[in-house]
Amino acid sequence: MDDRYINRISDEKLDLLLRAKGAVLIEGPKWCGKTRSAEEKSKSVLYMHDPDSSKENILIAQSKPSLLLEGETPRLLDEWQVAPELWNAVRFAVDKRRANAQFLLTGSVIPARTDDMHTGTGRIARMKMRTMSLFESGESTGDVSLKSLFDGNRDIEGASILSIEKLAFAINRGGWPAVVREADEEIALAVATDYHEAVANEDISRADGVEKNPENVKNLLRSLSRNISCEARTSTILNDLAANDETLSQATVNQYINALKRIFVVEDLPAWSAKLRSKTAIRTTAKRHFADPSIAAASLRATPDRLLGDFRTFGFLFESLCIRDLRVYAESIDGNVYHYRDKSGLEIDAIIQLADGRWGAAEIKMGAGEIESAASNLLKLKSIIDDESMGQPSFLMVLTCTDHAFLMKNGICVVPIGCLKN
Repeated sequence: MDDRYINRISDEKLDLLLRAKGAVLIEGPKWCGKTRSAEEKSKSVLYMHDPDSSKENILIAQSKPSLLLEGETPRLLDEWQVAPELWNAVRFAVDKRRANAQFLLTGSVIPARTDDMHTGTGRIARMKMRTMSLFESGESTGDVSLKSLFDGNRDIEGASILSIEKLAFAINRGGWPAVVREADEEIALAVATDYHEAVANEDISRADGVEKNPENVKNLLRSLSRNISCEARTSTILNDLAANDETLSQATVNQYINALKRIFVVEDLPAWSAKLRSKTAIRTTAKRHFADPSIAAASLRATPDRLLGDFRTFGFLFESLCIRDLRVYAESIDGNVYHYRDKSGLEIDAIIQLADGRWGAAEIKMGAGEIESAASNLLKLKSIIDDESMGQPSFLMVLTCTDHAFLMKNGICVVPIGCLKN
C-alpha cells in the first residue's frame, strides 16, 4: 500500500481551526485518516494505543496528565479518549498558555461525559472527518464545484470518467484512505469486510463498555443495510431482527444503534425543517445511513458483480455514497445535508444548507431515464417553499451516475457524481 499522504478536503478547515483555537478535536470513524491528517500538522505525538506505553500513559493521565502534554506544538494526542482525564488537562493548558495551535486530539469513540468534564467551549474546536469522497480519491474529475453552484455559477459542463462498473467497485471498496489507490482489487475490497467484522466483534462493545453479542450486531448491521437510504423506524428494525432473536427488545436495539453512533459507524440523515407556503406537514424521520456505503455492502455481502445484477440495491447504496460525498463537500463550505419529505409524498433526497441560510436541493438518480421526473420534483419543491423566509434555492440539481454535466432548459443542473467536488 502507498503510504504517501493524500491531501484531504478537510485539511484546509483543520488549518483554519488551528489558527483560531488552542486545540482541535478530530472525530470520525476509525481508519478514515484522522491520525494521518493530524500527523501532517503536528510536531510531536502521543499515541495512546501504543502497546509499549499505553498502560503507563493511562496511569500518568490518572495522576498527573500534564506530563503527557509536554512536547513540541502542535502536539497530537491520538485516541485521547483512552484516558478521558486528558480532556480537562488540555483545556487547562490552553487557558494557561494563551496560544493557539497547541494540541490536536483524535478520537474514534465519543466517550461518556462525566460531571467534572469541561465542555471545552472556546478552547477546543471540533471537526468531523469522514472517509474519502470520490474527488479526494481521484475518481471524480471535479468539473463542477458545489461552492460555485452556491455562488451562482451556471456554466455547467464536464464529463465523468466513472463507469457503472467502477462505481460499483467504489461503493464496495469505500473511501478508506489506505486502499483508495490500491492496485490489487482483492486487497482493496477486503478493508470494508475487516471493518465490519471489527465493529461487530470488538468496537461496538468498547463504545459503552457493555458486552454485545456479535451475531446480534451483525444482524442489526444487515437490517440497517437493507434499510439504507430509507426512513426505517426502530420498530421496523426490531421486527426485522425478530426472525433471528425474539428476545431482543426495542430498548436493546436502541442501545446497539446508539453505540454504533458513538463509534461513528451509523450517521443518519436528518429531515430538513423548512417553512412552506401552505400548512403541509413535513415528516421528521431521519434516513438510515452509515459513515461509508461500503459498510452496508459488506454487511449485505454484496460484491461489484452482485450490485450490477441488482439495481434496486445498487440504487440505495448509490444514494448513500452520494450523501457521503455531499457531506464532505458541504462541510468544507460550512454547510449541512438533510433530506425532505412531506405528507403529500413529495420527497427530495438531499437538501444542502449553508450557515448563512442559502440552500440547494438535489435528487439522486442513477439513470438518465429518471432525470425528467427528478427535475419535476425539484421544481415542485421550489414552488411550495416560502421564499420570503427561506429565500430562493441557490441551485436545483439532479445528481447522477451518467456521463455528462449540463444545464437543462428549465434551470436544473444535471451533475454526475463523478464530476462533483466541494
